[in-house]
Amino acid sequence: MSMLTPPGMGGQYRITGDKYPRMRPRRRRARLVLSVVASVTALGLAGWGTLQLIDVFTGGGGTASAAGSAGDCVKQAAASASPAAGARAVVFPKPAQITVNVYNATTRSGLAKDTADELKKRGFKIGDVGNAPAKFDQKVKGTAILLGPATALKTSLPVLATQVTAADQRTEAGRKGTAVDLIIGNAFKSLTPQATAAKAITALSAPKPTTSTTKKTC
Repeated sequence: MSMLTPPGMGGQYRITGDKYPRMRPRRRRARLVLSVVASVTALGLAGWGTLQLIDVFTGGGGTASAAGSAGDCVKQAAASASPAAGARAVVFPKPAQITVNVYNATTRSGLAKDTADELKKRGFKIGDVGNAPAKFDQKVKGTAILLGPATALKTSLPVLATQVTAADQRTEAGRKGTAVDLIIGNAFKSLTPQATAAKAITALSAPKPTTSTTKKTC
């Protein structure tokens, strides 16, 4: 056995250079490196999982985006309810341009005259005043019937209706002229308060807003 052969080799290996064979140290280093890599990977996965849990319980960044979407929907809905560009107000006749015949279909005396006087104070022209025709006399259970020609349905009758709450508006086929009738019924107590009626007349001529029919998906 050579003098350069390490003890325990039994002469099986011959040293030809100035370095000894390395076997066990390489295995130990490989195991150490693998252990370090595995530890780093495990720590990375644990940190990533922790961040995911934090996002789940705190809402993460999803809350801001959801709030932004809801805000956009509110703005879009508000814009869709605005008046259409170029919309024109509907022109209704003024009370001074409307002639009203006042008829009493109840058993209370003087009701037609008192009502006619009040309408005159509010600017309406007064035509005939007296008891209701036989086909209406004591047959009107509601507040009143507003009766006029077909042309009055979208002109004079809506204006007169602002003065009488819950009045029934009707047209009479073949009727001529522009005058309309106020036939007072059993449920009538008084005309609509003047301030309320004036606001209702103003609202009639206001431009109507255009509402979008587009469905929102937010």
